[in-house]
Amino acid sequence: MKTRITELLGIEHPLLLPGMSWISTPELVAAVSNAGGLGILASGPLTVGETRAAIQRIRELTDRPFGIGVTLLMPGAKENAEVALEEKVPVINFSLGKGDWLVKRAHEYGGKVIATVVSEKHALSAQSIGADALLVTGHEAAAHGGDVTSLVLVPAIAAKVSIPVIATGGFADGRGLLAALALGAEAVAMGSRFATSAESPLHQKTKEAVVARSEQDTIYSKNFDGIPARVMRTPRSIKATRKPMNFLLACWEATRAARMVKQPVWKVMIGMLAMMDKVKLLAYFGASVPRLKAATIDGDLQQGVQFIGQTQGLIHDMPGVEEIVQRVLREAEEIHQQQQRFWQ
Repeated sequence: MKTRITELLGIEHPLLLPGMSWISTPELVAAVSNAGGLGILASGPLTVGETRAAIQRIRELTDRPFGIGVTLLMPGAKENAEVALEEKVPVINFSLGKGDWLVKRAHEYGGKVIATVVSEKHALSAQSIGADALLVTGHEAAAHGGDVTSLVLVPAIAAKVSIPVIATGGFADGRGLLAALALGAEAVAMGSRFATSAESPLHQKTKEAVVARSEQDTIYSKNFDGIPARVMRTPRSIKATRKPMNFLLACWEATRAARMVKQPVWKVMIGMLAMMDKVKLLAYFGASVPRLKAATIDGDLQQGVQFIGQTQGLIHDMPGVEEIVQRVLREAEEIHQQQQRFWQ
């Protein structure tokens, strides 16, 4: 299947693994890229040295294109982005920040830049600074999706920009891929689906919890980490999203989280002081780290909270990445052929 995204990124299939902390590791990134899609490394939990090592590890595992994700709001993100630029990573995906400098420098070595957006305003802004494509994140997505469902957001943005759109939020199978193409997207990112693949480092207990639950079993709330986010519904997440964490406690938890992701506490504090308008957001973001790590790495859903999309209800098994990719393509083609009868 050829689209503007496959041609732009030099990949075979219009399927992407988005950068998910502690999940989109070099091994899973390489598995998706080797299967013909594009894997995107999550740099959020990584130090500069770890980011460089991860990029080098990906290159040991695949000779296919891959990407790296940077959440520019977070402490350490700019430094990791600098590493990505130095290593000439083929694709850089940025979110929550101004990425004009990233676009300029990536283009100097022939790299491509994807901006993650949740609104038309941000989509047009990203296009104006030269972003090559948009990752449009709908309401159904795990973690920080927008307020508008993919069914409306994707065609609304696709109609207003000239650069290609990648849809994410609600896509996990061939039906979703075909629907996204009909809506004006030219690829899909499937975070929850690839997170439950055999190669994914997501803890087995958490994978099993995803398979066991339905699309109804998620919570969308801004009380978890300061930005509206979708998490798996469990007794722990219900409690965690009932009301915002006490601000002083959140600040304390954020400093503890800084140590967990190997960021100097002073850097986190300076980041907060530099962005006083976002200090509460940064505190809550940091405070969420221990809970996310507990669910993702330890499989502890009694104490941890797991980001998951509504596609949880479409996920019933844990196959390998190659099987997922081929299944999605096969389903999309079969449905496309079946739908020809509607036009006879």
